[in-house]
Amino acid sequence: EMCIRDRKIKLIHKSDYHSKIENQNGNSIEIDNKSDLNPKGVSPMELLLMGVAGCSSIDVISILEKQKLDPDSYKMEVEGERESTPGKPWKRIHVKLYIEGNIPSDKIIRAAALSFDKYCSVSKNLEKSTLIEHSIYLNGSLVKK
Repeated sequence: EMCIRDRKIKLIHKSDYHSKIENQNGNSIEIDNKSDLNPKGVSPMELLLMGVAGCSSIDVISILEKQKLDPDSYKMEVEGERESTPGKPWKRIHVKLYIEGNIPSDKIIRAAALSFDKYCSVSKNLEKSTLIEHSIYLNGSLVKK
C-alpha cells in the first residue's frame, strides 16, 4: 500500500489566541479565536471550510486543464452548518462553484463530482461525519443544484 510522506506543521504562538501556523516550506497562515473582538486570523473551523474549497478547486482546475479547458474565472463560496453537540462539528457543508468561460456544462459537472466523490482528500476526511453538497453556476446559470 502506498503511503504519502507525512507533513509537518509548526504553530508559533503570538498573543492571546493568535498564532501563526507554518508548513515545511515556510508558507504560513494566521489563526485566532473568532469570538475575539478583532481577530487577527481565521478560526480553526473556518480553516476546514477553506481546506474543502482549496482542495476541490485544485482538483477541478486540474481536471479541466487535462481537457484543455481554461475558465475565464473561477470562484467558490463555502457555507457550513454546525451541530449543537459539544465540539460543534460541521453537520453540513455546501460549496457553491461559480465558473465563467467557454466550458461545457457536462464537463464542469463531471469535474466537480470527481473532486467531491473521489479526489478531494479534505472532503474525504470529513465525509463520514459531514454532509458535503455542491452546486454549480456556469456563466451565471445554475447547472447543478
